[in-house]
Amino acid sequence: MIQSINLQKEYNGTAVLNIPELTINKGEIFGLVGNNGAGKTTFFSLVLDLIRASRGKVLINEIPVAKSEDWKELVSAYIDESFTIGYLTPDEYFGFIGELRNMNDTDVAAFLEKFSDFFKDEILGKKKFIRDLSKGNQKKVGVVGAFMGNSEVIVLDEPFANLDPSSQYQLRNIIKEIGKRQDKTILISSHDLDHVADVCSRIVILEKGKVVRDVQKTDTTLAELEEFFTGVKVETSFHDEL
Repeated sequence: MIQSINLQKEYNGTAVLNIPELTINKGEIFGLVGNNGAGKTTFFSLVLDLIRASRGKVLINEIPVAKSEDWKELVSAYIDESFTIGYLTPDEYFGFIGELRNMNDTDVAAFLEKFSDFFKDEILGKKKFIRDLSKGNQKKVGVVGAFMGNSEVIVLDEPFANLDPSSQYQLRNIIKEIGKRQDKTILISSHDLDHVADVCSRIVILEKGKVVRDVQKTDTTLAELEEFFTGVKVETSFHDEL
């Protein structure tokens, strides 16, 4: 589904990402974790052709993202607030995204109805511009916009950041529910190990731009991640932590 081959990114001669080979399979909920500066956003930016690689390439369904636009029909994403349109209201924005995704007004309304609890009556019908919403509600608009339509790949950079705890929990369930369909490949980065361990079927740890751990989710995944980042062995199981 997604392949990175000899992928490298340098700034001023300093390598910030170096991934010789990485394949993300169709239907995976792929989690990317690492400390600040590990290269998570850089990797996602290369996948989305927001920046160009110093060496190597990224393929989506065998389409080189740096040489063709065809992959864009397969992918939706929310990286930061620049992915929304701040001078639109959320209602206008969702209508705009719906048009791009070949959804009529009825389709959009039915889709958004599924997120009414997540929105908490703070987003739709309020006639506020997206730029005037709280950071958390801006994040909700961007993430839900990325879920619209029939994209095969959804890329979310730090989707849980700025959300209150109940919204984080709701988003975890939303992502897991979408992932059950097996026709979506979801890429998520997060600083929060608990969120990643809960929702992702596979987790990759980046450190200084390199892949240092690539594991399938098990009952002990969270404990293993905490041990890696803290150096302290955690005896509790994954289920105990949740």
